[in-house]
Amino acid sequence: MDELTGEFEAERGHLLAVARRMLGSRSEAEDAVQETWLRFSGALSDPEQRARVRDLRGWLITTCSRICLDVLRSARVRREAYPGQWLPEPVVTTVPTADGFAPDPAERAVRADQIGTALLVVLERLTPEQRVAFVLHDVFAVPFSDVADVLAVTPEAARQLASRARRAVHRPDAPQHSADLAEQRRVLTAFVAAVESGELEQLVRVLAPGVVAIGDSGGHFPAARQPVVGAEAAGRLLLGLFNQARKWGAMRVRPVVVDGTLGWQSEVPYRDGRTMRIVTSFAVHEGRVTGVFNQLNPDKVGELPPLGPDAAWPPRW
Repeated sequence: MDELTGEFEAERGHLLAVARRMLGSRSEAEDAVQETWLRFSGALSDPEQRARVRDLRGWLITTCSRICLDVLRSARVRREAYPGQWLPEPVVTTVPTADGFAPDPAERAVRADQIGTALLVVLERLTPEQRVAFVLHDVFAVPFSDVADVLAVTPEAARQLASRARRAVHRPDAPQHSADLAEQRRVLTAFVAAVESGELEQLVRVLAPGVVAIGDSGGHFPAARQPVVGAEAAGRLLLGLFNQARKWGAMRVRPVVVDGTLGWQSEVPYRDGRTMRIVTSFAVHEGRVTGVFNQLNPDKVGELPPLGPDAAWPPRW
């Protein structure tokens, strides 16, 4: 059992990355990986059975993917009843040091393992089968023969599912994100300055024409029930939100990295005495903001540590 545990732990991080992209929820991904361990330890505890598995990572990914597919199919019903818009639980980490913003050939390899809220939002448009096919093949380079095994379809059907998913991910109205950390910092600095100015025209220049703004409150706070699309409409919304927050009291903000992209964690006093805790992430493409994602559902941000007294608006990376 110790040997099995060691083998599994060596693959846990990779499995969590696969499950997180499939499910869009860190907690659900962790549950799926734990269920994978239970099946692994039960099915391969016999040394003879273990010896028959030549590709352990492939066995684990297949098992984990089938678990995720079942979760996705049941989650689809839950999401349809979700109040308002849905965003994933944010994975929040610290902002890199100054050297971390410098262009570095190795950064692409590092960012390749990051998700970004924009991609997770687009993946929500897919059917469970399309999402599994896309994540396995396009993100993790799993052969279509193995994808077909997970989905119980032919390799050609798996190829078609991934192709449909690929078209959805790259649709013109999907928020694109391609900026490295240095470009993100430049664009978000301009975004903050535009918000500070209160001038819609200045903010619109920072926003892409098809920018999308999404807020997930889980029904706990007021939020738009549909995405707000377009630079002028999103600009008016964002300026209105910041003006309203200022009226309620001082807004505290800490720059953070959200799912691999720059953003911030904030706390805003709400009019009824509650404190709104918000995680804001962005998508940046070709020098403009293409997506603004506000996660303010307490069920998804409640476990984040509270902000200290040094957190203040405006954020500076």
